[in-house]
Amino acid sequence: MKFTKLFEPISIGTMQVRNRIVMAPVATRFNTPDGAVTQRVIDSYAERAKGGVGLIIVEATTVDWPVGKVGSCPLRLDSDKYIHGFRDLVEAVHAHGAKVAIQLQHVGGQTNLRNTEGAQPVAPSVVRFPRGDTPRALTIAEIQHIEEEFADSILRAKTAGFDAVQIHGAHGYLVTQFHSPFFNKRTDIYGGSFENRMRFALELIEAAREKVGRDFPIIFRFSADEHITGGIQLEEAKRMAVRLEEAGIDAIDVSAGVHAARPWIFPTMHMPRGCSVHLAGGIKDVVSVPVIVVGRLGDPLLAEQVLRDQKADMIAMGRPLLADPYLPQKAAAGRVEDICPCISCNACIDRMVNGWSVRCAVNPEFGREREYPLVPAVKAKKILVVGGGPAGMEAARIAAFRGHQVVLYERADSLGGQLLLASVPSFKKDLEDLLEYLVTQLKKSGVRIELGQEATGHVVREVDPDVVIVAAGAQPLKPRIPGIEGENVKTAEAVLGGQAKVGKRVVVAGGGRVGAEMAYFLAEGGAEVTLVEMQDEMGVEMEACERAYVLEKLDEYGVSILTERSIRAITGDGVQVADRRWETSVLECDTVVLALGSTPNTELAEQLDGTGVEVHTIGDCVEPRRIYEAIHEAWWVARHV
Repeated sequence: MKFTKLFEPISIGTMQVRNRIVMAPVATRFNTPDGAVTQRVIDSYAERAKGGVGLIIVEATTVDWPVGKVGSCPLRLDSDKYIHGFRDLVEAVHAHGAKVAIQLQHVGGQTNLRNTEGAQPVAPSVVRFPRGDTPRALTIAEIQHIEEEFADSILRAKTAGFDAVQIHGAHGYLVTQFHSPFFNKRTDIYGGSFENRMRFALELIEAAREKVGRDFPIIFRFSADEHITGGIQLEEAKRMAVRLEEAGIDAIDVSAGVHAARPWIFPTMHMPRGCSVHLAGGIKDVVSVPVIVVGRLGDPLLAEQVLRDQKADMIAMGRPLLADPYLPQKAAAGRVEDICPCISCNACIDRMVNGWSVRCAVNPEFGREREYPLVPAVKAKKILVVGGGPAGMEAARIAAFRGHQVVLYERADSLGGQLLLASVPSFKKDLEDLLEYLVTQLKKSGVRIELGQEATGHVVREVDPDVVIVAAGAQPLKPRIPGIEGENVKTAEAVLGGQAKVGKRVVVAGGGRVGAEMAYFLAEGGAEVTLVEMQDEMGVEMEACERAYVLEKLDEYGVSILTERSIRAITGDGVQVADRRWETSVLECDTVVLALGSTPNTELAEQLDGTGVEVHTIGDCVEPRRIYEAIHEAWWVARHV
């Protein structure tokens, strides 16, 4: 497909943007604890500008510290003393030809006393938020003061040189809390009717226009479907869009969800690509200003089609530009196969929610652009990589990029390792993109690939490498349970790999990520599934959005979840389980699928110990974990050898 729309210029008010790709705001936690811009913040955004994006929208920045800040330490622009840092950021982005806006936000009641530094949260109404402390209702005077705080911060953004601002009216934060009937229970002029609920946003825009004039572009972001009963849905969102355009907004950024429906804010790989495009199409039908859409749109081919179908005017992508800042440049050059794909794993979001600086699972360089640039090796070495899973492939790729002579041994007949199995379910097909990318890059980098070859100690001696990187993976854990070797017992790996079939009634043993997704996979295929987990909750290691969505699907498919149960024995007819009081029961089934974890393959590393060969172990053969650890360990080792 030729990109006839994605790289067309576009205007947002008086701002001319070189293409239709927008970097959506993603909180990075790269700033100082008191909210100031750092060199790390600047480097991160400058790298995305260099990569060819048209417009960058800098992450959520508070207008009222501390009561209005989201999380513990966001960026802030509530005082003139922060302008100079943002001016440096703007200049760095402009140096690479991109435009830059800033998202301004007030958290409202969706916070807690820890984040507000002891101040009681404020909101339109006394509505308790998930994991939050009860807010108090704002007075009319306080409401109007916050409107002025927004307007003052918009003026500071203009002074700093930003090309535009974005008002954050989505995802359940303060502006949303006013216009959404789910949150707004007021009975005065700021609540009740549609016009009253819109009053805060409209007065805010009016106050801003008085300070910055009509020519400074203002973008408004909102959730066109909050995905909660009693919240904003598309038809009311259309009315909102019309009123916002009448008030002088220059573009509308369409998102979805609130934190009570968090998967729609940070869509996981289990969710459809372009999951909010239909919402943007509905908004575009009723306004003439540009409409931006976000939500799993990192595939430039899909982005192009959305624009051709006139469902939106611009495509916003946050996580995909963390994964590959050069996505726009590569797409424009026709090198789509060289784009490192975002897999929507939400490792970045998990870190953000925990208050840590953000990392990307598939791009370890994100946030380290200045600290750890990839440079050629001082001396080229002969490197043997053992294992063709994600860790092994990434290590081989990076080592070859640095100029080493690399050979990769994989005992299977194809590359991929756990990626091959993990990408089998329909809801995890994104992992196929990562596998295809890594295989393509290995072939382009000149890595010699030996498939169907097990790297024993003898093979290592024959190859005679300077360095061995062992990424031998892990194998399924089979604890000592009576009957576990029975014909009706299969491993999750065997089921996903097609080596094992299951019956109509299935018990999945283990409620971690693998077990939860196996239950989802089998139930989607029509099986009657019971999931058994020893802990009091299932999926505890899953990212919050991922877990919420999978739990919803398990409920939809009628999966029975039994927690606080241990498996005592397996028979030909079923599974004997015991609860915390050691009371036993039998779950009748045709097949038992084991998803009880894995044990690392350490045999080769142990053989090489003490031989004098430089050996590094990475990935699951160190400890079975996620793609994040596999890729990051591989990157770290390969950039240092």
